Amino acid sequence: MKKNVIFICIHNSARSQMAEAYLRHFASDKFDVWSAGLEPGNLNPVVVKAMALDGIDISGHTTNSVDEFIDGHIKFDFVVTVCDETAAEACPFFPGQGERLHWGFQDPSGLSGTDEEKLSRTIQIRDQIKGKVKGFAG
Repeated sequence: MKKNVIFICIHNSARSQMAEAYLRHFASDKFDVWSAGLEPGNLNPVVVKAMALDGIDISGHTTNSVDEFIDGHIKFDFVVTVCDETAAEACPFFPGQGERLHWGFQDPSGLSGTDEEKLSRTIQIRDQIKGKVKGFAG
């Protein structure tokens, strides 16, 4: 039986989207996966590009609110927050019985610099998320 996993961050525009995409990529046979945010924003175009460079198309993803999942219609086995440590106090709490994990990653949406610098740093964050998800997927 597949386990249900939800990745949560503030805007569901970058980190949680990458984590969701990688877990689907590596272990869709073992996990059903969702992602959501406390204040859903717009999908980060730099993240879309960084993922495409790794062969994963998330351009059709939408951002989702945690409110869509709070009613308990899905029982999550794992609730994974991916907010960075500096924003941990703002990271959403998700009710339910699932095992809670926190994987802190820098927010690509907060990066400054040239477009090339932002993409380069986003790729580094992407690779950190990829490694963590790959390890989790087994």
